[in-house]
Amino acid sequence: MKYVFYGLALLLTACASTGPAGPERRAAPMPADKAAPAQFDARLSLYAYPYAVKTFAFESQRQVLEMAYMDVAPAGEANGKTVLLMHGKNFSGASWARTIDALSKRGYRVVVPDQIGFGKSAKPTRYQFTFQALAHNTAALLDAIGVHKAAVVGHSMGGMLATRFVLMFPDRTDKLVLVNPIGLEDWKRKVPYVDVQTWYRNELRQTPGGVREYMKASYFDGKWKPEYDKLADIQMGWSESADREQLAWVSALTYDMVFTQPVLYEFDQVTAPTLLIIGLRDRTALGKNLVAPEVAKTMGLYESLGRAAAKAFPDSRLVELEGIGHIPQFEAWDDYIEALTGFLD
Repeated sequence: MKYVFYGLALLLTACASTGPAGPERRAAPMPADKAAPAQFDARLSLYAYPYAVKTFAFESQRQVLEMAYMDVAPAGEANGKTVLLMHGKNFSGASWARTIDALSKRGYRVVVPDQIGFGKSAKPTRYQFTFQALAHNTAALLDAIGVHKAAVVGHSMGGMLATRFVLMFPDRTDKLVLVNPIGLEDWKRKVPYVDVQTWYRNELRQTPGGVREYMKASYFDGKWKPEYDKLADIQMGWSESADREQLAWVSALTYDMVFTQPVLYEFDQVTAPTLLIIGLRDRTALGKNLVAPEVAKTMGLYESLGRAAAKAFPDSRLVELEGIGHIPQFEAWDDYIEALTGFLD
């Protein structure tokens, strides 16, 4: 195995990583035409979600936690089906706004939780973050609101969680949809381990400008549109929050979860029909900045990763989107929603 601690010194100094790709991200000034972001607290009390937010209180790991969620009823005639949407690491339930609206209009009940550690949900600093724990919490939420079975849709890190949920609760899953999921490769086979304390120091160096520039470069190939601003607002606001130390620590814990808990080795055990929507320009891979350039070039190759995953799932369909990056639901809405609703319907 060929890897080195290439770039680790950069990680410990002026650069920071805010997304699953983990590329170098230096502190960047805010563009002159961009207003300073709002500073949000850990529970996003001043951040408006597109639909009413409820909270589900439950006990986990010797503490009472609150999971925020949206439970959106069908806007028209109900079709009797529920869709569960799972957000990525740099996102929240609010990022699904347009998808929620489209599915609701087609008669679906749409349940959108903020996982513990994310969005408006609790941010416990003493919590063993595992995909199994998050899936278990989500199942408890579904029990509480009377949902037995749902189609499960996951984006980015949410794809890893959605897969784990389906593996744990196959009888509760109608279908599985993965939208540019991370975790289609096992990064720890190429990338040296970074401990939680190092992730924490790295997260403390985040700046609003750096967050936006990271997303621009990593998610949209350097091309930014005004409608993408909403994707960066939360992370930008948190980077200057009075709760930034708490938020940085929780983010570090979840980075460790993402890095150390691959789920791709169990794709062949998924029994639900599966759809993969893959933007082929995506190059997201955790820790690319920690390996030599020749190794980094072999990571995050979604053309081959998507096709390999489609072969691994027993019952799968693959929709490839040429020239699209990590967030098809923002960059290629028409193609994305056609693929999603066609599969769910």
